[in-house]
Amino acid sequence: MANDLPGAGAAPSAPASSASVSSGGLLPPGALGRHWGWIALRGVAALVFGVLAFVLPGLTLAVLVTVWGVYALIDGVLALVAGLRIRDAGRPLWSLVVVGLLGIAAGVVALLWPGITALTLVLIIGVWSVAIGVFQIVAAVHLRKEIAGEWLHALSGLLSIVFGAFVLVAPGAGALALVWVIAGYAVVFGVLLLGLALRLRRQQRA
Repeated sequence: MANDLPGAGAAPSAPASSASVSSGGLLPPGALGRHWGWIALRGVAALVFGVLAFVLPGLTLAVLVTVWGVYALIDGVLALVAGLRIRDAGRPLWSLVVVGLLGIAAGVVALLWPGITALTLVLIIGVWSVAIGVFQIVAAVHLRKEIAGEWLHALSGLLSIVFGAFVLVAPGAGALALVWVIAGYAVVFGVLLLGLALRLRRQQRA
């Protein structure tokens, strides 16, 4: 009899919805693409700082401290907002949150430390750069299955580490050389972040 067959008369089980399937810790589809603008703003901020450092004639230490401090503060705020908005299994993307907090702290120290010396500024920039580079790479490794351009994020982190190590190893470099190195780093860093943001934007629209 048909009704005697195992499972006869039972309604077929409905396929599990995509929302109920465990993502294994992966971010929801489009979670990064929706926030590409925050990454783009970080790139723009870095480019603006780099160009200003290149074109401002006779850049004094006081001006460099102010311009870099403002840049680090803005970059920190943007990274913090991006880290809080990009949710990973309902939690903030902590590696990017740490990048933001480090930038805010470095910017505040540079802006509020009266009479900061060139050597102290170099050490702050070097430590900040190495630290954010490490966490940029951590974020890239974490997101490698989410985005096609994670290598740009990792490359920006590697660039930060190399730059930070350079200024820490050679803190006594001439003022003009230091400004050019910092400016060059900022421009390349900004280009990499803008490239990542544009890839995320295209990925979201695909």
